[in-house]
Amino acid sequence: MGTRRSIFQNTTFRKLFSAQLIALAGTGLTTIALALLAFEIAGDRAGLVLGTALAIKMIAFIFVAPVVGGLIKPQGRKQLLVALDVARAACVLLLPFVTTEWQIYALIFVLNACSAGFTPTFQSVIPQIFSDEEDYTKALSMARLAYDLENLLSPTIAAALLLVVSFDVFFVANSAAFIVSAGLVLSTTLPVVVDMQDKALSATKKIAQGFQIYRKTPRLMGMLAMFLVVAAAGAMVIVNTVVLVRGQFGGGESMVAFAMSAFGLGSLVAALMVPKLVGRLGDQAVMRRGGWLLGVVMLLAGYVGRFDLLLVVWFLLGIGYSLVQTPAGRVLRRSASDEDLPKLFAAQFTLSHACWLLSYPAAGWMASALGFQTAFLVFALVSLVAMFVSQQLWQDDDPAEIEHQHDELYHDHLHYHGSHHQHGHEGWEGPEPHRHPHKHEAVRHSHKYVIDGHHTEWPTKTN
Repeated sequence: MGTRRSIFQNTTFRKLFSAQLIALAGTGLTTIALALLAFEIAGDRAGLVLGTALAIKMIAFIFVAPVVGGLIKPQGRKQLLVALDVARAACVLLLPFVTTEWQIYALIFVLNACSAGFTPTFQSVIPQIFSDEEDYTKALSMARLAYDLENLLSPTIAAALLLVVSFDVFFVANSAAFIVSAGLVLSTTLPVVVDMQDKALSATKKIAQGFQIYRKTPRLMGMLAMFLVVAAAGAMVIVNTVVLVRGQFGGGESMVAFAMSAFGLGSLVAALMVPKLVGRLGDQAVMRRGGWLLGVVMLLAGYVGRFDLLLVVWFLLGIGYSLVQTPAGRVLRRSASDEDLPKLFAAQFTLSHACWLLSYPAAGWMASALGFQTAFLVFALVSLVAMFVSQQLWQDDDPAEIEHQHDELYHDHLHYHGSHHQHGHEGWEGPEPHRHPHKHEAVRHSHKYVIDGHHTEWPTKTN
């Protein structure tokens, strides 16, 4: 039996992963520099400035991603990724010259609007690089590891660099990182995907397509309920760690860093485990275990009275966090055709960040107004209910191929000839893919089922 090739032997993936890793490293430094810049400009109001900036970031993510995902043509993805990297580089380079709060807000919106276009477009390319499911799973795990390593290492690297340089240098470093990322993407040959979009569709309908696929696919609606659980747990960790450690336990800044590292380490460990787990249990089972773990651990978290126990709880939350998020790309991949993947990834990006937009302020307000024990209890109950809803929406019986009935249909759209299109021609129709009025005979058959022009509703047991 031959040795399996490493996914990094794939030149396209190696370059794209390197671009992602370099951009993330730069962004991690900018996150820390931005907090220091906010304090320099706003002083004691820095927390309010950062909270507002975070809300602006989420708004940019929610509203920009579906527009880019809906309107980008498959053959234009490379140019878009390069342009957005260059735009992010220019935007970050302006941050050292900021002197007022509104300038921070404006640049944060532009920067994250670019990221909202870049990230789902980038994510939609990866499943088209790997036809093998196991290789794609490893690629997803590597992507998750890149995020976790950035969360773990950026504070340490930043602390060391601040001993010798000012935080303004971080912005310059991030700008350079984006330019390097753009160069790597530019040197990459992306997979060719034929543009099968209906040119007659309005921009509004193209933007809405990803959400239509999402809404009508039961497994995706079940996954969205799990992402509400992820956002609830993640928001409690991100928003309240510093208050818990410094206020409740009287710890110092280094203890805050240790607590955040425990969460990141849990996520990293889980990401390494995911390829073997999904191979043995499947996506749904792994994600469910992660979601239930998050709900149960949050139920217990409100009763933690010692810092060492908090580290254990944060580590377990990190595991659950990654068990849900890492396999999500596999679920998205089998829920749309290649040409619709950018739209679906954009819809996922928007909907998951909408969960975060709800969770961030709720986590801060509840902990402040009602106390940590009550806040954890409420978030745990919401999470457990969301997991129950998820299991109702995403049933255990979820085969990739579904037998279904097509009634007789006469319509006109861009198409290739294959299992769906077997009909005569008069000679004027032109080379494939082409469009012309054609008839589909009534048929009952079985194949990978996704919502598209021929399959507008999810089949029930009777159809």
